[in-house]
Amino acid sequence: MNTRILIIAHAPLANALRDCALHVFPECSTEVVAVDVPPHEAPEDTLSAAMLRMDADPGRDTLVLTDVMGATPANVAQRLVSGLNSRLVAGVNLPMLLRTVCYRHESLEALTRRALDGGTQGVCQL
Repeated sequence: MNTRILIIAHAPLANALRDCALHVFPECSTEVVAVDVPPHEAPEDTLSAAMLRMDADPGRDTLVLTDVMGATPANVAQRLVSGLNSRLVAGVNLPMLLRTVCYRHESLEALTRRALDGGTQGVCQL
């Protein structure tokens, strides 16, 4: 079974990243899930929305990608992954997401390494 990828980010980034991933990998629509955090939304509301997405397939390995460490989406994501078979990576960018989608069949540990590698290798001066 493929690892689920959950993106939690400031609106509209999460869904925009998901849309980009689906442009390249249209077959992954059920495995890449996005939760946008609107301005002024209570963290508890975001947590509830994310939990609904996770409850769709409980017990499944999940890689959670979030935008900014220490911001509301990341804080919510930390609460969400606590006690679950999941990993959390902050600093999501499109190269990171595409790498994880491409290798979503790998173990959660391997996929987490791929996310970190894809994120850093995708940033360069041209």
